[in-house]
Amino acid sequence: MEKKSIHELALGRLDTTLILFELVLSVIFSLVGHLTNSMYLRGIGIGLVIAWVTSALAYLYRKKRLK
Repeated sequence: MEKKSIHELALGRLDTTLILFELVLSVIFSLVGHLTNSMYLRGIGIGLVIAWVTSALAYLYRKKRLK
């Protein structure tokens, strides 16, 4: 059995990490936008939600296709 280097492990989970990071940032920006009544921050949150959904769908499609 081959041992993977730390770089290979980090890159293997990078896509999942970035998808979760987008989700967390979108929630933070949306909440801050609603609390401060700032349309600008709410817009950033909505844009991040769109990016999160798109990247999650691409990840699931790729995962299904590789099986």
